Amino acid sequence: MRSAEFGVTVRFALLALVWGASFLFIKVGLGGLSPGQVALARVALGALALAVVLAVRRRPLPRDPVLWGHLAAVSVLLCVVPFLLFSWAEQYISSGLASIFNATTPLVTMLLAAAALPEERFTPPRVLGLLLGFLGVLMIVGVWHGIDVSHQLTAQLACLGATTCYGACFVYLRRFVSPRGTDPVVVAFGQTASATVILGLLTPAIAATPVHLDLPVVASMIALGVFGTGLAYAWNTRIIAAWGAANASAVTYLTPVVGVLLGVLVLGEPVSWNQPAGALLVVLGILAAHGRLRPRRSSEPNSSVVRHADGAAA
Repeated sequence: MRSAEFGVTVRFALLALVWGASFLFIKVGLGGLSPGQVALARVALGALALAVVLAVRRRPLPRDPVLWGHLAAVSVLLCVVPFLLFSWAEQYISSGLASIFNATTPLVTMLLAAAALPEERFTPPRVLGLLLGFLGVLMIVGVWHGIDVSHQLTAQLACLGATTCYGACFVYLRRFVSPRGTDPVVVAFGQTASATVILGLLTPAIAATPVHLDLPVVASMIALGVFGTGLAYAWNTRIIAAWGAANASAVTYLTPVVGVLLGVLVLGEPVSWNQPAGALLVVLGILAAHGRLRPRRSSEPNSSVVRHADGAAA
């Protein structure tokens, strides 16, 4: 294997690991921080890591105020709201279950894109994918147990709310930011920096509770912010450039596996049979929506294009 290809493969493995482990880091961080403090720490450390990357690459920041306005909107949809929702939800559900719900992001993105973008109309494979994904969510929730309006159910709905924000953000990015051709790492820095400012202003309301720091909490926040929220964006950009969006999006299938395994091995979290079974249906839905469950004819091209972002920032 050539060194360049090996480097991309290593980045892909690291990306699956850090995005899958993000939910473990959130759970550990909640041992000493409030949900608002976890969200603020991860965006602040992520922005700092990306600032270092931009400084090393000598990439200037954009001066267009309209672009910064779009990046502020992106920060709300991609960082502020979903990071708060996932952090709040993991007070009541396992980190592994949160990672499973995060895997629904590509399907939610597809649904919102079909509603907002004329070129992203529904096709039979996409409809099949959405139906499989919906069944997967119902299986994960365990609807046969009945509807019990408890914190656990509310937390699961919060996770779905977070993935809905991700989906809406990817549609927003494609319509208002991508046509500008801005460096993706600059975009990532802009959104995390804007999120840091917004959450900083909200600190008196959402993050003013006492802080109890120890080594696991501090290490988890550094890993979550620097790697899972910062460098992961840079790695993802390099992977897409080398392998294409369709192949890079395969990280979506691995993150819930990593998240569940780490939750079980590190935190001893229990796993019900319906959770991995529902996750499998969600992954099958993603594959079906992209036409990857159909047998490929020899005359068909070997490449496929994903027109919207499939990788979810955890």
